[in-house]
Amino acid sequence: MPPLIAFYHGQPNDYVLEYRGGRVRRAGPGLALWYWAPTTTLAAVPLTTNDLPFILNEATGNFQAVTVQGQLTYRIADPRTLAASLNFTIDPRTRAYRSTDPEKLDQRIVNVLQTHLRAELSQLALDEALRRAAEIGAAVLRRVQADPALAAMGVAGLNLFLTAIKPTPEMSKALEAEYREGLQQRADQAIYARRAAAVEQERRIKENELNTQLLLEQRRQELVDLEGQNNNKQAEYNARSNELWLEPWRQTDPRVLLGLAFKLLGENAGRIGNLTITPDLLSSILEAKN
Repeated sequence: MPPLIAFYHGQPNDYVLEYRGGRVRRAGPGLALWYWAPTTTLAAVPLTTNDLPFILNEATGNFQAVTVQGQLTYRIADPRTLAASLNFTIDPRTRAYRSTDPEKLDQRIVNVLQTHLRAELSQLALDEALRRAAEIGAAVLRRVQADPALAAMGVAGLNLFLTAIKPTPEMSKALEAEYREGLQQRADQAIYARRAAAVEQERRIKENELNTQLLLEQRRQELVDLEGQNNNKQAEYNARSNELWLEPWRQTDPRVLLGLAFKLLGENAGRIGNLTITPDLLSSILEAKN
């Protein structure tokens, strides 16, 4: 026969409520109490944070099916409110719940989460949804935290992580093919750009070579012209010099010039190997003298 008066010591992370006559007589976290067993009912609401993993099938704004996988972290912010909404009564001896209501809490939270997730995904196309998982998670968390249904249960959302948003296998293959085609096009464009750059660089090199050769030819022509001008001037200077040197001798008597010539020959007789003076030369000298 169970005792009429019993003692219960709650866990520190449990919010214990004592009911007698349909009313809460005592309540608190980790509550320890003696109670009258025949008329007392005890309830224990966990105060720890809970991680709720989920996998949901939804559709994007362009009617493409996706699978959303993630985890919601929540806690019981108001255990009295939750205890009024769901049955958290326990067997004091075994600490087991006497109903399945605690198991319904996670499903109710998932239902609220799914409603807001569906609203967010309906505004996005498939490719946007696949790229913006973090933004979607943040927006859905704000919606969940402001949802009156969760507040009415005394539940508060803490964090939401969307670990994956996946399309159907067929759509995934199509997106992969499209992405590969885009990569191939960009690769082709890069090759064409490199070829065009190489051709342009080669053209510039050839142009520079031609410009350099043209400049050299122009310099060479200028040099030739300058050399010609210098040679002409040098010839003019030489002719003028000869004219000046010969001018005094033109006024001299030819016989004197011949005499000077013979005098120079005599002074350089040692260098002369053979000298022939013909009678014609002598006669011309005599005739010039007469």
